[in-house]
Amino acid sequence: MRIVIQRVSQAKVDIGNKTTGEIHMGFVVLVGIENDDTIEDAKWLAAKCCKLRLFEDSEGKMNLNIMEANGNILVISQFTLHAKTKKGNRPSYIKAADPEFAEQLYEFFIDELIQILDKPVQSGIFGANMQVHMVNNGPVTILIDTKNKE
Repeated sequence: MRIVIQRVSQAKVDIGNKTTGEIHMGFVVLVGIENDDTIEDAKWLAAKCCKLRLFEDSEGKMNLNIMEANGNILVISQFTLHAKTKKGNRPSYIKAADPEFAEQLYEFFIDELIQILDKPVQSGIFGANMQVHMVNNGPVTILIDTKNKE
């Protein structure tokens, strides 16, 4: 599993003319899933996401996690995070998970975030064509991959 976390001052996702998720201060989390990803990967990523200290404390240092900062999360499925670009100019998505499997793990990841945060998590709709609007705050953007736990 691979996620991109972007710290935002506001964000929303629209599908057609309807907003399906909207937050103010918090994270936009883009989620890409491979066929060999597991529930344990989703649990680890959800915990890591919620524990990262990416929000400023009273001294202006990034010392607060999303719970301490009372932030919110907007989760967006994004199979293109697993694009392979080694050959040619057309990305290959062969590593991206089968949609049925990916959707189940995506929903599990969201449920884990809800349990950790003890509040609702906003999201897009899995597999939909979405327009994500956000104001990246910082900017702060973090990439985390369960295959490379640095």
